[in-house]
Amino acid sequence: MTPDTALPRPWRSLTAPALDRVQQSWLHRPGALTAGLRRLGEVRLTVRREAVEALTPGWAAEAGLDAGAPVWWREILMTVDGVAAVQACSFTPLRASLGVWKAMRGLGQRPLADILYRDPRIARSGFRFGRLKARRADGAWAGAAQDETILARHSVFTRLNQPLLVAEYFLPPFWTIAARPAATSP
Repeated sequence: MTPDTALPRPWRSLTAPALDRVQQSWLHRPGALTAGLRRLGEVRLTVRREAVEALTPGWAAEAGLDAGAPVWWREILMTVDGVAAVQACSFTPLRASLGVWKAMRGLGQRPLADILYRDPRIARSGFRFGRLKARRADGAWAGAAQDETILARHSVFTRLNQPLLVAEYFLPPFWTIAARPAATSP
């Protein structure tokens, strides 16, 4: 996934009414997504990429930053019981990744939630929702076939006036896991 392929167009403040109850509940789930995934099975996190990127205009608008600004970009894949479930990307201004959000750079295989929910100075925005089609057959979207729909959400965490945007992409195989009879509510 690159910054451009990770961006649904357009993001919306409301989810589509045609989504089922399971989809709605997971897209609106507050708190750490990782905690909810752990209720479904064994969760493993793999870092797919960490790099300095120039912020695309679409992401810049969503984060309230300038297009082209350098950001620290992190992409991960979370599996549940070995099945690709959620891909996520997160970014913060490069300067913030060396300062207020520097813990983001040292997470390794740990989830970002390890730093987001322990500090009372961190505030989270409301969610924005999107959907996109898996358009690339080159492995950009784990577990998604060409033209499958991927539901997504993002929010912006703020600490000391510095944003950290987190976008989560629910891959098609996730919905089968989430709908299992043994699965508890998110």
